[in-house]
Amino acid sequence: MVKQDRVGARGGITLPALGLGTWKMGEKKNRRKEEVAALRLGLDLGLGLIDTAEMYASGGSEQVVGEAIRGRRDEVYLVSKVLPSNASRKGTIKAAERSLKHLNCECIDLYLLHWPGSYPVAETLEAFERLVDDGKIRHYGVSNFDSDEMADAMAAPLGDAICVNQILYNPAQRAIEAELVPWCAAREVALMAYSPLDQDSLLQDAVLEQIADRHQVSTATVAVAWTLRIPGMISIPKATAPAHVRAVAAARELELTEDDLESIDRAFPLPNAGARLAVY
Repeated sequence: MVKQDRVGARGGITLPALGLGTWKMGEKKNRRKEEVAALRLGLDLGLGLIDTAEMYASGGSEQVVGEAIRGRRDEVYLVSKVLPSNASRKGTIKAAERSLKHLNCECIDLYLLHWPGSYPVAETLEAFERLVDDGKIRHYGVSNFDSDEMADAMAAPLGDAICVNQILYNPAQRAIEAELVPWCAAREVALMAYSPLDQDSLLQDAVLEQIADRHQVSTATVAVAWTLRIPGMISIPKATAPAHVRAVAAARELELTEDDLESIDRAFPLPNAGARLAVY
């Protein structure tokens, strides 16, 4: 099993291989202190990537992130996303500016189109390039694109600068392995796995629990480490409890054995060829 602290992508960029997601953060004011503390603990533990989006809590998640990274911006590789409904040329620029205000920073490291929408991808990419020129984002990519959608996007003007595709990936959701993983690898497009714990449904899985017991780690550590076995894969689980954040960080050190991987394959077999990309 290949271990990697950083992942390379098109254009010679590198990203942390492990970070934290923030979906559903910012929805409840009484949890804000806990959420900010979790993200700061992640930074303390070297989880140097934080992923958010304008959609999450209608900007509330970005505000949580902004508070968490205050005074620590240099420690963070910051990712956010524009909604497809906002992804016109002008709408994308306005959305990025709103996100920067929520995040209380001057530049987003990686800006993604959240999923394919009705606006032409070429129009969104033109806005992304304008944002790069203006110093408001550094790099750009997409999210929830299958291999056909990736081919169309990268064939568009400015599409060769797409460097990341964020997708749903965990042992229970493996459709990307058939086509999308090799397609992106061949083009040096990094993949970023969201919901690697399948919205926590994997935490009570018997097979993962057995593997965790053998290694004396948590099931969360096993599930996240499993996603990281693929070269070019970044993993961004959401975690708010301190123990959960530490379990995520421990995935960097866990070496899953061939027996472990075979057990997971038996419990979670690959879907049939042609299975559609899953999205949450």
